Amino acid sequence: MTSSEWGRVDDDGTVYVKTADGERSVGSYPAGTPQEALQFFTERFDALSFEVQLLEQRVNAEKLTPEEAAESIKTVRAQVTDANAVGDLASLGARLDALAPVLATQREARRAERAAKAEESKAAKEQIVAEAEKIATGTDWRNGANRLRDLLEAWKALPRIDRPSDDALWKRFSGARTAYTKARKQHFAEQDEKREGARVVKERLAKEAEALATSTEWGPTAGRYRDLMRDWKAAGPAPKDVDDALWKRFRGAQDQFFGARDAENAALDAEFAANADVKDALIVEIEALLPVQDLEATKKAFRDLADKWEAAGKVPRDRMRDLEGRMRAVENALRSAEDDAWKRSDPEKSARANDMVTKLEDAIAKVESDLEKARAAGNEKKVKELEDNLESRRSFLDMARRASEDFSG
Repeated sequence: MTSSEWGRVDDDGTVYVKTADGERSVGSYPAGTPQEALQFFTERFDALSFEVQLLEQRVNAEKLTPEEAAESIKTVRAQVTDANAVGDLASLGARLDALAPVLATQREARRAERAAKAEESKAAKEQIVAEAEKIATGTDWRNGANRLRDLLEAWKALPRIDRPSDDALWKRFSGARTAYTKARKQHFAEQDEKREGARVVKERLAKEAEALATSTEWGPTAGRYRDLMRDWKAAGPAPKDVDDALWKRFRGAQDQFFGARDAENAALDAEFAANADVKDALIVEIEALLPVQDLEATKKAFRDLADKWEAAGKVPRDRMRDLEGRMRAVENALRSAEDDAWKRSDPEKSARANDMVTKLEDAIAKVESDLEKARAAGNEKKVKELEDNLESRRSFLDMARRASEDFSG
């Protein structure tokens, strides 16, 4: 008889495996020696052990769902229980048993994960509903419909949650979409009605503009064209093809009138060239008043030169913007100088600036005292904190002192 720790081969060639319940025949190996027979059935056990090992690895790595893993364990367990192999079959069963708590943990984790995903999905759907309801109460007719379509796709991509909650949220979402669509249709119906009204108004405005095109009453007619343009804008849009045609008539009449007026103004500009020469000389004197040294003397000199400026009369239109701009710049500089003088003499602001300086000086003195104490105590962290605080407060103090000097200067 040939034997090992887990089995033996009888004299008749029968191979037995040792189990907790005693020996069990697993077959025979007539083609070889007893040692070869024992090795053959031992290799079967090794193959079975390797299969258990692979299953352990897959279960621990969560390559299988708990349900798939349980089914695989059941299959392998049946193979182990009735295995025609020689080896520690009980240990294989124990290893399979050890996978049960692993599966229990994985099932619990998956339940928690599903619950978390359900909560995430619910929160996402609540957010979608809230945005849809906000859109439904708004008037963004251009982007609202597109955004609602995007929200619908986002809703479809989310997993379902518990049915009562899902149905309730869908009812709100669907209701918001329906309300928005109804309001949008009503809006565009009203717009169509308004466009038709605008067409009637703009036809009248175009006719009046064409009637004024040959007028030579430049001032009153230009004013009337401004009124017509205001009414045109207030009328709102007509249907696009009609609106474009009416605008072409309206703008053509305007261009005809203003073209004729500009031609006459050009003739006047030639007459005003001499006035521009006078103002060219005056603006040099006026700009020389800056920068302001003596405010009152500068203001008096400016008033005298400004009187001469007005007496010089009109200038060509192409020079008006440049000359008037330079004049305005000097006026602005004088006003700025007056404002600065007032600010420097404002007692309330000066008092606030002085008060800020005093408070900062007191605060710095306290921080310096605390810093000395921290250094003496060897508290490096506190020292660093107080040094940073002190640097910041000293920076503010410098600014406050400069501000105080500005008011007292």
